[in-house]
Amino acid sequence: MNIKEYMNGLGEQARRAGREISRTETAKKNAALLKIAETIERNAGKLIAENAKDLTAGKANGLDAAMLDRLALTLKSIATMAEGLRQVAALPDPVGEITGLSYQPSGIQVGQMRVPLGVIGIIYESRPNVTVDAAALCLKSGNACILRGGSEAIHSNQAIAGCISQGLTDAGLPVEAVQIVATADRQAVGELITMSQYVDVIVPRGGKSLIERISKEASIPVIKHLDGICHVYIDDSADLDKAVTIAMNAKTHRYGVCNAMETLLVAESIAAKILPVLAGQYVNKGVELRGCSKTCTLIPDCKRAKEDDWRTEYLAPILSIKIVSGLTEAIEHINFYGSLHTDTIVTEDYTKARQFLREVDSSSVMVNASTRFADGFEYGLGAEIGISTDKLHARGPVGLTGLTSLKFIVLGDGHIRQ
Repeated sequence: MNIKEYMNGLGEQARRAGREISRTETAKKNAALLKIAETIERNAGKLIAENAKDLTAGKANGLDAAMLDRLALTLKSIATMAEGLRQVAALPDPVGEITGLSYQPSGIQVGQMRVPLGVIGIIYESRPNVTVDAAALCLKSGNACILRGGSEAIHSNQAIAGCISQGLTDAGLPVEAVQIVATADRQAVGELITMSQYVDVIVPRGGKSLIERISKEASIPVIKHLDGICHVYIDDSADLDKAVTIAMNAKTHRYGVCNAMETLLVAESIAAKILPVLAGQYVNKGVELRGCSKTCTLIPDCKRAKEDDWRTEYLAPILSIKIVSGLTEAIEHINFYGSLHTDTIVTEDYTKARQFLREVDSSSVMVNASTRFADGFEYGLGAEIGISTDKLHARGPVGLTGLTSLKFIVLGDGHIRQ
């Protein structure tokens, strides 16, 4: 296979299909999503059989238990994929929405219309369910997409691709609207992220090394986040019961997710009250604690944190803790060491809460809530294609609206500029 020719072929087909999908009415897009859901349910046995090939190869290639777990398809996970498609079909369609329409002194009306981005390239690892999620969100938002899953899931993804193609055909939409790269050759990624004549935006989903490579090599805009170094700051005016509950949930609800807390900041005046309580609960959960010198004085079993700890996304039961003088130092620490992902303050002081919201420069900033809420579903977006810590275009959880853009529209009636 000539990879360059193959990828260019996908790009040409996606561009043509994207033009058709961009003008497809909502009802027809929803019908396609429902048809895909039905096809996936009907072919559950085939999907599991193809997935078994990937699992067998993965074991032979030494994939760890966590990776194999992410790779596995079950009847339950297949049902969840189908339900996810139905949920996206039920979401409001952002395409064509007109906002801000107003008369100007010249007599023209000016507003903005929400439109699809065009063709979206999505590169991801391990989880076959991402294939369905990505296809659903792109289709509903009027975009064509080219999906490149990991080599470890190639049989699963191709089987899912067949279900998607059948659903699109049944709904009378072009199958090229959702194309899944059929080769595991790494050159395909290099081609996809540089085909600016066909692809409008790249979304990488996976480990830090993948996202760093895509960000470095892509000649197309990338929607991404590299790290999730999330903070919880417990202010001296915090309700301590709330603070304990939030700090425990933010760290221990799940460890290997980008919105888990990695650094806990505590106001010095209340540190002696709350840190021993939290330390006991963290130790019972098996969390390793690494702290500043003041923290280590209050928690005897705490390891001394190094400079790199404040910059580390552990994705594991490890937590760094720092005692700060107050709100100003907490904000400075977050803005210096954070990754612009998610940060929260626990406080009963309205003025401090407002200052934290205003001055912390992250894509999600919270008051009295766990960082674990930084999620498209929890934000009412219905679903998400990823998290963006960039400041241009999409920021935070990227749902349907994040896969669209705005263009200005002007309504006149023979108006000319004088």
